[in-house]
Amino acid sequence: MANIKRKIINDPVYGFITINHPLIFSIIAHPYYQRLRRIQQMAMAQLVYPGAVHTRLHHSLGAYHLMSCAVTELRSKGIEITEEEDIAVKSAILLHDIGHGPFSHALEHVLVKGVHHEQLSLQIMDLMNAELGGQLTLAINIFTDQYHKPFLHQLISGQLDVDRMDYLSRDSFYSGVSEGVIGYDRILKMLTVHEGQLMVEEKGIYSVEKFLVARRQMYWQVYLHKTVLAAEKMLVKILERVRAIYTKADNALITLSELDFFLGEFNGQMNTLALEKFCAIDDHDVMHAIKRWSKHPDAILSLLCNRFLNRKLYKARIQAEPFEESFIKEKQAQAIAQFGIDPKDIEYICFTGEATNTLYQTKDERINILFKDGTVSDISRIDNALIDQNLSAAVKKFYICLLT
Repeated sequence: MANIKRKIINDPVYGFITINHPLIFSIIAHPYYQRLRRIQQMAMAQLVYPGAVHTRLHHSLGAYHLMSCAVTELRSKGIEITEEEDIAVKSAILLHDIGHGPFSHALEHVLVKGVHHEQLSLQIMDLMNAELGGQLTLAINIFTDQYHKPFLHQLISGQLDVDRMDYLSRDSFYSGVSEGVIGYDRILKMLTVHEGQLMVEEKGIYSVEKFLVARRQMYWQVYLHKTVLAAEKMLVKILERVRAIYTKADNALITLSELDFFLGEFNGQMNTLALEKFCAIDDHDVMHAIKRWSKHPDAILSLLCNRFLNRKLYKARIQAEPFEESFIKEKQAQAIAQFGIDPKDIEYICFTGEATNTLYQTKDERINILFKDGTVSDISRIDNALIDQNLSAAVKKFYICLLT
């Protein structure tokens, strides 16, 4: 019997993660996958939580580990998962975030306009599949929910998928915010499959409830923290300003990276050439550009870049009700006077917006509980006040950001 190549990775959250299949090695070694080392998982959250500097690669490997645990658990309950399906679902979870651009969600739809990261992930997977001689075909079918065992797709993308289990556990660990701690090991133990659908055994109800509450708390305390929001909006405004003043003749805007293509020439068509250029950019290109633009003669661009580099961010305020128009006008008038800017450029200095956190959308996906008597119920319909009243309601908040 030939020796099976095997490696272990020491992960600070789970301990040892094992890699022992040639296709998994091929994915991890691929340049498109290695790019994830250079993309921050939590974008600008490190400006508030200094430990939150982990990358998309860390998260991807963690989700792979949880997927391995989930497959082992389901098999132990007599659910048939073939060797081919096992490798395919692990490959799909490794690649589920391959389409993230610089600073993850912070610049989504800004750098590459109108293109969602999941669409990019699929295009990159297709490209890698061609290079790997079709070895990713089953993984792509599972990823796109085209396979006859829906529970495999639900493990990758659903209300209770291993992607969410890892990012909550990992983001909580690196940020030091204990509210995000979930009992992922118990949830994995409670997973089962009924009529092809992923479900949770009745005993797992409270672990799932804790998972949903932890997710909501992490959103407001970490992902949508007012200073994190301010930093990410500043990043967005910098790119919007560059686009507004961009000309090919302006050498001070040229970054000499593939970023230039997406600031100037990109026409919205994500063809193979555009995809290859996209896979060549990461956080470092954006930070290099911001350092370069901090010396640009455009007063607004250089102001924003210098403020961003030195963490002199927008002051942000978040509240449950929309801001009064008179309050917004007053703040904008103060900013125009303070910075001496043209009123038509005020949206770079003072602006408002909305932040929404929907925890459990019953219309899209469900967390189904399988009871001992064989009956199935959506978790939001179980006689439990906390879940029923609070968890499916969207929470919308309003924010204002301004430079002072």
